[in-house]
Amino acid sequence: MTNYKLNLQLFATGENLNTTTELSAEMKTFYDKTLITLASPYLVHDQFGQKRDIPKNGGKIIEFRKFSSLPKALTPLTEGVTPSGKKLSASTVTSTVEQYGDYIEQTDVLELTAVDNTIVEATRQLAAQAGLTMDTIVRNELVGGYNVMYVPKMVDGVESAVASRNGINKTALLRVEDVFKAAARLKAMNAPKIDGYYVGIIHPYVAFDLMQKAGNQWMEVQKYTTPENMLTGEIGCLGGVRFVETTEAKIWREGENDCAVFATLILGADAYGVTSVTGGGIEHIVKQKGYGDDPLNQRSSIGWKGLKTAKRLVEEYIIRIESGSTFSLSAKAN
Repeated sequence: MTNYKLNLQLFATGENLNTTTELSAEMKTFYDKTLITLASPYLVHDQFGQKRDIPKNGGKIIEFRKFSSLPKALTPLTEGVTPSGKKLSASTVTSTVEQYGDYIEQTDVLELTAVDNTIVEATRQLAAQAGLTMDTIVRNELVGGYNVMYVPKMVDGVESAVASRNGINKTALLRVEDVFKAAARLKAMNAPKIDGYYVGIIHPYVAFDLMQKAGNQWMEVQKYTTPENMLTGEIGCLGGVRFVETTEAKIWREGENDCAVFATLILGADAYGVTSVTGGGIEHIVKQKGYGDDPLNQRSSIGWKGLKTAKRLVEEYIIRIESGSTFSLSAKAN
């Protein structure tokens, strides 16, 4: 994870402020950018969706549009006769935007001219919380789709098909052929690619098993892209799928085997929509001592709030592979 440093001099104002004074517009902008920058590394599931800005004064419903493809034009043209032509067929998918947030209350003095280190640490902790919260909202929407593959388990050295999540155990390790099969299914649906590749979101435990099996077929990230074009969390490529790794990949722990089951998502472009984290998506809120019901100027607070929703748009462009892992007996649900 990238380490970010805050320049405390940016908080200095050059004069003593009354502690009930509102933050300047410049300071609010700095705080907002700081929180978003620190939260961004956690937004792994968020990064591949269609982004929609949150409309101001537009209510809580956000609309995503998808267009149907045109049929083949197999009827020959008649000389001199203009055909009737086609119209774009658009359908809409709506989702309700919800608000989330949290804050840390501090009893020590908040002074903009001499920021205590607890303010910096609080910002880091809140940014991590905001990023993980927003990313989990997207993840939970994505893993709710019906397009699922179950990795077979091994019984006495022989592969045995699995029909449901409850049948998966620690021997049902993600295989190279599962990745190729998922990519083939996306290709068969004409799922558009993301910069020439499909994208896989994978847990480190499952990535470990897959890379052990892939051997030389696994392509290191530096061999096919440049540092500035790397995806957040990217670790390598297999079968035309660029993989990004995150501990927030979905894990279930249920069923008769009491075994952790992992979701690996294989995605095409435009498969889902999300609201943007900017433009009201995440707001950093700092209150100086004396705000609200604080007659003795004893409390200050740092917090965040944000609006978020996510929506699957094309189910066929999202494939969820469920598997076990070498670590299935110790992994916890998330």
